[in-house]
Amino acid sequence: MQLTLLIPLYNEDESLPELHDWIVRVVTEQNYTYELLFVDDGSTDRSWSVIEHLAAINPHVRGIRFARNSGKTAALQTGFQAARGDVVITMDADLQDSPDEIPGLYKMITEDGYDLVSGWKQKRYDPITKTLPTKLFNGVARWISGVKLHDFNCGLKAYRQEVVRSLNLYGDMHRNIPIVANWNGYTRIGEKVVQHRARKYGTTKFGLERFINGFLDMLVIAFVHKFSKRPMHFFGGLGTLSFFIGTMMALTIVGQKLYNIYQGLRYRNATDNPLFYFALVAIILGVQLFLAGFLAELYIRQASGKTAEYQIARKIGFQDAVTV
Repeated sequence: MQLTLLIPLYNEDESLPELHDWIVRVVTEQNYTYELLFVDDGSTDRSWSVIEHLAAINPHVRGIRFARNSGKTAALQTGFQAARGDVVITMDADLQDSPDEIPGLYKMITEDGYDLVSGWKQKRYDPITKTLPTKLFNGVARWISGVKLHDFNCGLKAYRQEVVRSLNLYGDMHRNIPIVANWNGYTRIGEKVVQHRARKYGTTKFGLERFINGFLDMLVIAFVHKFSKRPMHFFGGLGTLSFFIGTMMALTIVGQKLYNIYQGLRYRNATDNPLFYFALVAIILGVQLFLAGFLAELYIRQASGKTAEYQIARKIGFQDAVTV
């Protein structure tokens, strides 16, 4: 199969029929062999009923429904594992991403040799309360990751099949997929200016907290990438530094006391010196950090990789389709 169109959604029943018809028109004109995979993230409206109807009239439609709302990252991770296309293209269900971009994205993967292509909404139809934090987030993401993209959070992206199979996403890491892919070794990452359309139905499902969550997840990704296989280098390094500083403080206090005794000068007890408590805290903290690194090393040696599992309520278009 040439192409999987992966659509994560939450309460988008109004836009789904129009989005389906638009995608089908584009892929039919291009003569692609395709599947249209909807992942319903526990919608409370009629979204799943619409997907059932679309699957009944179009055998290329498949659907997965979560039993409860688990977030866009969960929907994408589940969809990536179910996708069968050689190229996987993701887009949002709110019609702000244009299906007319599909042929260009597909060509950049199959002909231009990219592993991942991210859309860039150069002209946005969003309020400044959304565009300003987005620019800040993208700037920080470029600085931390070294991946030179203008729009990390664009839902319109294209991937090689092997790229999506390598991903293990959780939290709100869907905003950082290009970073994860790059650190997994898929470094041929491109960018395509795409059309951004004003929302036609409904309202946005995300607030300003998504940028805070995305930034924190980015720090987690950076830390895990650098130290997941060698946590002792991080915790042990900080622990050694803290222990060394605390020891030097303690030796300084002892040295001062011995010097005063030798000179016959008055001296105060070590516990009366504030530096004593800083030294004590630094030594204890150093030991704890070192032990944390040691335990993390033991855990890594024994732990096996596990992927997140999500409670799926229903499936459509799968041979093992079940109702839970």
